[in-house]
Amino acid sequence: VVMLALAAWLARAVPAVPPELVAYGRYMVTYESPNVHYLYVGEGRTASIAVSELDNGVRNFHVSGKVEASTEAQDMRLQRMLGNLPALLHRDPKSVLVVGFGAGVTAGSFVPYLGVKRLVICEIEPLIPQHVADYFSAQNYDVLKDPRTELHFDDARHFVLTTPEKFDIITSDPINPWVKGAATLYTKEYFELVKAHLNPGGIVTQWVPLYEANEDAVKSEIATFFSVFPNGTIWGNTNGGQGYDIVLLGQADAPRIDLDSLDHKLQRDDFMFVRRSLADVGFGSAEDLLATYAGRAQDIAPWVADAQVNRDRDLRLQYLAGLEANSYLSGPIYSRMLEYRRFPDDLFTGSAVDRQALRQRIGAHE
Repeated sequence: VVMLALAAWLARAVPAVPPELVAYGRYMVTYESPNVHYLYVGEGRTASIAVSELDNGVRNFHVSGKVEASTEAQDMRLQRMLGNLPALLHRDPKSVLVVGFGAGVTAGSFVPYLGVKRLVICEIEPLIPQHVADYFSAQNYDVLKDPRTELHFDDARHFVLTTPEKFDIITSDPINPWVKGAATLYTKEYFELVKAHLNPGGIVTQWVPLYEANEDAVKSEIATFFSVFPNGTIWGNTNGGQGYDIVLLGQADAPRIDLDSLDHKLQRDDFMFVRRSLADVGFGSAEDLLATYAGRAQDIAPWVADAQVNRDRDLRLQYLAGLEANSYLSGPIYSRMLEYRRFPDDLFTGSAVDRQALRQRIGAHE
C-alpha cells in the first residue's frame, strides 16, 4: 500500500508535457508567438497530436512536433488541390481512397462531388479523426458524418496491400519524408502498389513538400513517382508567389484535359458546391486551377536524371530529406523546376481561345 501510494504521489508530481513541445517539437525553444491557444493536446498510440489557434483565427493541426495541416491560405489551397484535381480530371469518379486524414480537408474536398459513392479514409492514428476532425469541420465539410465515408485505422502500406478493392482515385498526403517511417509512402514499390489498386482510367495524387527539403530530396520524390507513372504531371502551390509544395498527378494512360468539357462540367447545377469549394481557396474558374500546371515527366526528365529512386530496401529519401529538415529552399527549388516547363499542346485540348488564355496564364517557356 505504501509503495502504491508513493507511486501515485510521484506520478502526480511529474509535470505534464508542455503543449509547445507536442506542437512545435525542436522549434519550441525558438518559436516566437505568445499568442497561441491550445485547443487540444493528446497522446495517441503512434503519435502526440495538438490543435492550436492563433489570435488571427488560424488553426493548426500538429503531429509529433510539426504542423501537419492548417487553415492558412496556402495549406487550404494545397489540400483542396489534392482532392479537386483528380476529381475534376477523372471522367466520372465513384470511389476514392484517401491516405492520411490530417485535418480532413483533403478527404472533405470530395464531399461536394455528388457522383462519388464511396469515400474510404485510411489513418494510422485513431486519435486524429476522433478528436481533430471537429476542430476543422467547417473546412472538411463534416466528412466523417457523410454516409459515404468509411474510416479504417491501419498502416497505409498494409491497407493498400491487403484490400481487394480498387479505386477511381487514390490521394496520398503523408507527413514529411524525413519523419521516421514516412519515406515508405514515397517508394517505388508503394507507388506500384497504388497503381495496381486503380480502376481503369484511375488517377493518383501525391503531396511533395518543397519546404524543409533540399533539391536532391525533391528530385528523388519526383523521379520515383514518375518511374511508375511516366505520364505524370506536376501542379504547383505557391505562397506569396514563391514555391511552397507541389502535387504529383499520375495515371496509367496518357492524360488529356479538355478545357471546354471541364468548364462546362463546373457550370452544371450539380457542381455548385464544387465551385464554392474551389472559390474558397482562390480558384474562381477551371482556368485558375489549371494555371497551377508546373510541368510533366517527359519535360523534367533532364533535371531528375541524376536522382536516386527511393526503394523499400534502402529508403534513401529519408536520409536525403533529413539532411535539410531545417532548410527553406522552396523558392529556388520551384524556380529551377519551372525552367523545364513547356506548355503541353497534346495535354490541353479544346478551343484555341481557351488554350491561348491558359498558355498566357501559365507563362511557360517556349
